[in-house]
Amino acid sequence: MHSCLNVDEIVRLIAYELVASGGKGSAVGLACCCESFKDPVLDALWATQDQLRPLLKSLPGDVWKGGYRVSVPTIRVFFSSLNDSIRKSFKRLPTKMEWTRFWKYARRMRRFTHFDAPSLLSLEVFSVIQLCTANEPLFPNLKMIDLWGVRESFIPFIPLLLSLRTTLIVLKFESNLPEAMVASIVTALPTLCPNLQTIRLYSLPRDPMVTAAVSGMLVTNRNTLQEFDVDCPLTEEASEVLYKLSDLRSLSVVIERETLLPPASLPNLTDLTITCDDEDDWPRLFHGATFGKLEAATFYPHSEQLGDLLGAFERAALSSSVQYTLSSFYLSTSCSWSPNYSSLLPFVQLVDLEIEFSCHDGCSSRVDDDIVTSLSRAMPKLNYLKLGDAPCRQITTGVTTKGLVALARHCPDLSILRIHFQVASLSIPLASPGMTPNTESTALWTGCALTCLYVGAIPVPEESVLMVSLALLHLFPQIEKIYGIDEGWEKVKGEIYHSRGIIDCSSKQCPLTTP
Repeated sequence: MHSCLNVDEIVRLIAYELVASGGKGSAVGLACCCESFKDPVLDALWATQDQLRPLLKSLPGDVWKGGYRVSVPTIRVFFSSLNDSIRKSFKRLPTKMEWTRFWKYARRMRRFTHFDAPSLLSLEVFSVIQLCTANEPLFPNLKMIDLWGVRESFIPFIPLLLSLRTTLIVLKFESNLPEAMVASIVTALPTLCPNLQTIRLYSLPRDPMVTAAVSGMLVTNRNTLQEFDVDCPLTEEASEVLYKLSDLRSLSVVIERETLLPPASLPNLTDLTITCDDEDDWPRLFHGATFGKLEAATFYPHSEQLGDLLGAFERAALSSSVQYTLSSFYLSTSCSWSPNYSSLLPFVQLVDLEIEFSCHDGCSSRVDDDIVTSLSRAMPKLNYLKLGDAPCRQITTGVTTKGLVALARHCPDLSILRIHFQVASLSIPLASPGMTPNTESTALWTGCALTCLYVGAIPVPEESVLMVSLALLHLFPQIEKIYGIDEGWEKVKGEIYHSRGIIDCSSKQCPLTTP
């Protein structure tokens, strides 16, 4: 064996690369024929798990009522057949030697990314494991845990899965859980995991008891926290702590109506998400704030009357110089809305822009050629643009070919687009009177990377299919996917596919019209 394989770091790197690239069989083969690879391969195989059954399969089949099919060899437990769909429970207690084997694998787990055991195992299994571990962590080296659909009956067993080494916790609770139980596990997290860096808690009950528990956890973990994503409001004391965490990278908060907000000093924050009850509440967070690295801002307003929310964001953000760093802006509301998009023009670094609102009570989209042209000129780095909900059949106004040309011309990196547009305008030849290209427009255009177009319920008349497909292919030579519910768009996609075999639309010499 080459001397370099005596270096543990090199052997472990080989093992992890084999497993990560899908070569698990090769990794197992190395472990079976070379003792130096045994532990590194086992560590790599067991590092990330999305269920408990592989671990429980390491116990003999006669431990279980009904039994598992086979008792698998040590190195092959990862690949055993796990097709049992009945809820398992113990027939007898495992022996000390059997528990030793069980722990041999449990201690290797580093990431537990999903959880489905309660649906396949009786709670008796967890009770027995908890007693056998003498209240020690089931996974002593676990760093990340992600549990979804946490039920009332399983909450008491969550501490069993956590360890002092755990730095990332994701818990999504089922609805209508007892507030006291949820508050109790939240309160225990800082003690169970004193080095938490990432906390994500979802579907929390809106209750003062839970608010107090979350706020207390935040105060305790202030020194290590880098990501805080919790969907419940905080106390005033916790807010004072939260908005002064200098190491915080990602923050998601719920701001209730008339909440007192201190000026934020978050110099390393890159991602901010705000859920608010009123459009007038959250701007106070920006005034006098320090956001030196903010890249992504997301808003979920619950107010039925949004007013000039984008204008409020512009005024607040400009006061903290966010326009120089912001690359992603997302806003989603369930109500109808007609936003003033001009308020976003100062944010010239935007790469992703999505503003989503409802068309259920009549189309409220007011996007037209002037708006799209202004945005495309101001934001040449756009890669992802979605304005409004999925385009509807009620379009009376909307973007025409002129606006689409502006996007293709000014935003060469644009890859995903969803806007209300008039499909009839695509049926008009691009070289028709009033839309003749000139030297300047041809020189500026270098091609557009758009591959995905969302068309929603916009209909395509049968007689327009060919012209529409040629116009789209002319504007967006790389287009591959069109998502819509009208069957005419399937024909458009078919025409685009066939046209590519005739016309070299990938050429960047295709003339475009001036918007």
